[in-house]
Amino acid sequence: MSVIDEVTRELSRLPGVGPRTATRLVYHLLREPPEEARRLARAVEALVERVRPCVVCGNFSEDERCPICRDPKRDRSVVCIVESAFDVRSIDRTGEYRGLFHVLGGHLSPLDGIGPEDLNIQDLLERVEESGGGVKEAILATNPSVEGEATAVYLEKVLRTRGLRVTRLARGLPMGSDLEYVDGSTLAEALAGRREM
Repeated sequence: MSVIDEVTRELSRLPGVGPRTATRLVYHLLREPPEEARRLARAVEALVERVRPCVVCGNFSEDERCPICRDPKRDRSVVCIVESAFDVRSIDRTGEYRGLFHVLGGHLSPLDGIGPEDLNIQDLLERVEESGGGVKEAILATNPSVEGEATAVYLEKVLRTRGLRVTRLARGLPMGSDLEYVDGSTLAEALAGRREM
């Protein structure tokens, strides 16, 4: 296998990058000065060598504890529970949430053999216990999929037994959409979550 084919194959394994996009990326790198590709290679190598999960929440960080866990201005009484570190970035970027996070590292999926013991749930429970009642609310921000819902239902049961207020992200109609194009379950969620004007 040629080097071009090997790099193309590796790039096409990335999420959202198909064979055609991978090929375009490879040829783009070949057209650029060699230093461009070397800089990319060094950045990827540094990523692999220096970034690891935060020991507290599971978010990615170059330090033992991520910047969010180290931030003394964060509300330590609220923990937003997400499936992946990418979700942390998405929620934090809004600027609306100032609490802490906990990354599960996936969702429950019995068909794929993923149970509670395969997720970062035990660390979450220990974290709640070690807070000595400091954590008052858990926001369940799992994805609105069958697996995400199953994970949220499981977590809700487990966390309520520890005296926490358990909330779920609101769901509904996206801004700028037309009702005729919205699926039935999204409409049902929007109706169930309606509020006074």
